Amino acid sequence: MRDFFRKKQYTIAAACVAAAVLGAAGIYAFSGKGSTPEEPKEQTAQIKTEEKKVETAQNLEEETEEKKETKSASTVIKPARNNQEEKFDWEKEEEELPQIAQNETQEEPEEEPEETVETAANVNNSRELHFNADTGLNWPVSGAVILNYSMDKTVYFSTLDQYKYNPAIIISGNVNEKVQAAADGTITDISTNEVTGCTVTMDLGDGYQAVYGQLKEVPYKVGAYVEAGNTIGFVNEPTKYYSLEGSNLYFELLKDSTPVDPVEYFSAE
Repeated sequence: MRDFFRKKQYTIAAACVAAAVLGAAGIYAFSGKGSTPEEPKEQTAQIKTEEKKVETAQNLEEETEEKKETKSASTVIKPARNNQEEKFDWEKEEEELPQIAQNETQEEPEEEPEETVETAANVNNSRELHFNADTGLNWPVSGAVILNYSMDKTVYFSTLDQYKYNPAIIISGNVNEKVQAAADGTITDISTNEVTGCTVTMDLGDGYQAVYGQLKEVPYKVGAYVEAGNTIGFVNEPTKYYSLEGSNLYFELLKDSTPVDPVEYFSAE
């Protein structure tokens, strides 16, 4: 019997221990210290989401502040005069600045034109040209005619050693001798060729043109008006086509682009 009661006691004791263990486990689970339920996990995720939103808002505010600082740094700071508290009227100053710049531009000295031998009369090519055949031409140089005008028959050229037509007259002249305009006219061409060297062509009006060859140091430009008697250049060394004839002036007169004899138009003086 004793053994029976002892076994019962053990059984009851074991049942009590088991009940105690189960009760303790239930209390632990109820207090949240056991396995983590689903509801706390959702709360944790929501908390993390809110924290991220707060962090993103802070970053946006910081970026906005940086942009404001950059924009304010790029703006020109207008200091007060003499570090005084009085306000500086920048609107008035900005209105005055263009006027000052304009005045400085107006005060700049104009470039002085380069001095040339041309006068106002020389460059005035708007004059109406008129060649008076009765008054005729002045002699451009004072030398003798060494080759006459000849378009109806040939004349002999010593340097070329041949006979040929001559549309001009060849007037003897010393090197560096002044060559004067034979009549009023406007220079229409200044060019150089191997036969007559530096050559000046002038429009005399009424279809007449005068051509001066074997020149140097012409003090005019194309378009210049030259009065009769003015120096249009100087006698140069002869070209290879006139080496035996010596230094000279080549002078040709044309009427409507056709050569005519200049000697017939020279005045008797």
